[in-house]
Amino acid sequence: MQNDLYRAFWRWHFYAGLIALPFLVWLAVTGGLYLFKPELERAIYGNWIELSSPRTPEPLSAIIGKVQQQTGGTVTQVERPASTSQSWRLRYQVGKAKPRTAFVDPQDGRVLGTTTDGGVLKTVQTLHSLAIAGKMGNALIEIVAGWAIILMVTGAVLWWPRNGQKAIALRPPTKSRRFWRDLHASTGAIAGLIVLFLATTGMPWSVFWGEKVQKALAAEGLGKPAAPGGAQHHQQAGEAPPAQRGMVATGARKESLPWSMQQMPMPQSHGMGDVGVDRVAALADSRGFAAPYTLSLPTENKPYLVSRAIGRVEDSRVLYVEPSSGRVLQDASYRDFGTGSKVIEWGIQTHQGQEYRPWNRWLMLAGCIGILLLAATAPVMWWKRRDAGRLVRPPRPRDDRRIKAGTAVAAVLGVIYPLTGATVLGVLLFDVILQRRKARAAAA
Repeated sequence: MQNDLYRAFWRWHFYAGLIALPFLVWLAVTGGLYLFKPELERAIYGNWIELSSPRTPEPLSAIIGKVQQQTGGTVTQVERPASTSQSWRLRYQVGKAKPRTAFVDPQDGRVLGTTTDGGVLKTVQTLHSLAIAGKMGNALIEIVAGWAIILMVTGAVLWWPRNGQKAIALRPPTKSRRFWRDLHASTGAIAGLIVLFLATTGMPWSVFWGEKVQKALAAEGLGKPAAPGGAQHHQQAGEAPPAQRGMVATGARKESLPWSMQQMPMPQSHGMGDVGVDRVAALADSRGFAAPYTLSLPTENKPYLVSRAIGRVEDSRVLYVEPSSGRVLQDASYRDFGTGSKVIEWGIQTHQGQEYRPWNRWLMLAGCIGILLLAATAPVMWWKRRDAGRLVRPPRPRDDRRIKAGTAVAAVLGVIYPLTGATVLGVLLFDVILQRRKARAAAA
């Protein structure tokens, strides 16, 4: 019976690897690169990023004016770094062309160079999130992450030491697949928890699960900060009375916000005139918005948005400012997040290697390397266990009750992650069809 249970988990482990590993390799390579974004950007744009000495910046309005004059575009966003010896990055757009990023010396407003919006590492991030494929890519993230969890859970059952086997071993290479099994199992044992963590914390970017959880947390008061309250609340907090709630942020504005606030309607701007970006920057400074931060300029009914660039999750903070009056519409920080959002925000920052620098990203990199080793050893083992030259699936358990035990693990994940669940049903149907074909062929 124990052998049948082993076979049941082995079969699901096989299917999970077949589905997830090709995508996990993609995610491991792009994710591993993005962990070292600062170093890679300095290697690519070094002369544009590092300045010869600390700079005393001009007023922000003067910098924006000079950049617009040099590029012929309209500046929409400013990224101010923490270091005074680094250039600032201004996002601008010329007509209906795609936005670009300018590296700017803040002391004289001189454009040092320009690149595509966000540069090479923004492209890496887009490839990693599969956003290049739109909603289909985000759906794939959920499906793959769910199957990666199935892969790790079933792998742990298969690895669990039995019959005197060692938990971690690497026996010398022979003609058998023993060495490759040891390497695969030991890698999974060492890196499995990290891979499981990466798969779980990658879910907030998924198109179905991530959005549903955002709404559920907000509905229960466990998610994003509450919308600005009544006039009395704002008088006590020194903020303006709430404006009509507008549309949710999109594009670069959305990307500058913490995950918990990306689906939150922005305060809507009213009134004519603009107090100017210098006054907003001074207001942010007076409220303790230390660099690095991103300042998004107002457009149509959208207010100024100042978002603290997140290193640790505790640094999360967002400031909305009414352009016509300079009044604060909302000032939300990490302490205003609900419990659920705090947990997920922590997972996101740890996933990106930012929460516990420097060792955090090296640990995540170890998980990426572990994925590559697992992906390399799995097909070798499959090849070495081929039967009479044919590649076959792991044997089916003789006892149907054991099949149900292995299926239960996949079913639980399918309930939590519905898109994964839909593909689990597809795999079950596929397995049944193949089994019936095999039975008919044997009876013929």
